[in-house]
Amino acid sequence: MSTRGHCILSHGFESGPDATKVTALADVAERLGWSHERPDYTDLDAKHEVSALGDVPVRLQRLLSLARAAAARGPVVLAGSSLGAWISARASLEIPVAALFLMAPPVGMDPAPPLEAAAVPMSIIHGWSDELIPASQVVEWAKTRRARLLLVDDSHRLAGHVEASAEAFAALLAGL
Repeated sequence: MSTRGHCILSHGFESGPDATKVTALADVAERLGWSHERPDYTDLDAKHEVSALGDVPVRLQRLLSLARAAAARGPVVLAGSSLGAWISARASLEIPVAALFLMAPPVGMDPAPPLEAAAVPMSIIHGWSDELIPASQVVEWAKTRRARLLLVDDSHRLAGHVEASAEAFAALLAGL
């Protein structure tokens, strides 16, 4: 069975590949004819001796390896939540991707470099009450990239907006 492309869905810090949001995105991808995978970064998140956020460079390299292999087969869409959004955006600078879907993206994450992303179709969902990443920073970041931005009445985890996240992801995939 051929697919429209491949989605790599990266969970947030101290979450996992079976997390509610990435599972909802996987269901959307499948329904719309995209293959998908959800890498497991939990081993890297546990490496607190590397940094408070685990081993971010190795997390990024793991995603790049998967994305390179997928890009050799066809279109790739990277999606992620929080730290998963950060590595997805950074990976887009090195791998050709069809689009990015970022949930609660950390636009600034010391000591890591500021968030950067390729100029590709991009959709972002972020909580107005995000306690870690001020919504105003994400609005400014999205504005300079002309990204589609959905701001919702939620916190960093976007727990009350899993369905809204899935719908926004479906809209992004349908537009490709």
